[in-house]
Amino acid sequence: MAKKVGILFGMEDTFPWAFIDKVNELGKGEVIAEPVSIDKLEQGADYGYAVIIDRISQDVPFYRAYLKNAALNGTYVLNNPFWWSADEKFFNNALMSKLGIPLPKTVLLPSNERPTNTTETSFRNLKFPHDWDYIFDYVGFPAYMKPHDGGGWRNVYRVENAEDMWQKHSETEQLVMMVQEEIVFQDYYRVYCLGKKYVHIMPYEPRNPHHLRYATTHQTEGKELQKLLKTIHDYTIKMNEALGYDFNTVEFAVKDGIPYAIDFCNPAPDADRNSVGEENFAWIVEHAAKLAIEKAKEYVPGKANISWGKFVKDSIKK
Repeated sequence: MAKKVGILFGMEDTFPWAFIDKVNELGKGEVIAEPVSIDKLEQGADYGYAVIIDRISQDVPFYRAYLKNAALNGTYVLNNPFWWSADEKFFNNALMSKLGIPLPKTVLLPSNERPTNTTETSFRNLKFPHDWDYIFDYVGFPAYMKPHDGGGWRNVYRVENAEDMWQKHSETEQLVMMVQEEIVFQDYYRVYCLGKKYVHIMPYEPRNPHHLRYATTHQTEGKELQKLLKTIHDYTIKMNEALGYDFNTVEFAVKDGIPYAIDFCNPAPDADRNSVGEENFAWIVEHAAKLAIEKAKEYVPGKANISWGKFVKDSIKK
């Protein structure tokens, strides 16, 4: 009986259908792919998927619950829905600081507005005012301010000075923001990492309009470029092994030959043909399908089969 791969997705149109076609081509009838179809969700019920690629549950809590139930029944979910629920960007930065990955200086800020159903007395442990002089001196200006658990370049601000930060922070409502040192880069890369082993390094220009961000090339050349790309490859593997993500992108800003990890919590990264371009799109589809087939062939119904990062696994060993 063929093993079944599902993909859970929302508005995106190019990647999901290309992925399904590629799995069905490479699976040779032993592994088949389809959009996940849900007409009910009963506690503990097994709906028969060996593998599910998750592209949307960050926006749909019902889907996240569905995936956790599937994982309980042995489905290999990319990415691990339990870890994805727990993870956020500020923790990622803290973890990478322990692994020796170069990072921009980063500080977490309390939300501008109190969370719903809290009062002033909910914050007895938070000192007012914060040590703003230290924070501003540590990070420096200009800087970037962004949500500690967001994605998709939403609510990202460039702040020029303290006054500018206060003004923009006032727009963020209940979001918990982090403020981060600006890295003035010579090169910038977005790196796809699938299965913690397949790595695809793409020159990227975040200052371009969205549809032109991949329309750039390396500024570093020769042996220095080879050395840089090897370092980026190794950092990417190390970071995703620590986090446990099977489907992720990492962004690096390169300054004076040093690749600083800027963003590496992207468990449903952009894979649209119209933004990443044909060559990158073909690589993503091919290797995502290859990984899904590998995991489907390992599937044993009812046997827990999900990826955890070294951080979690090492914590359990202790």
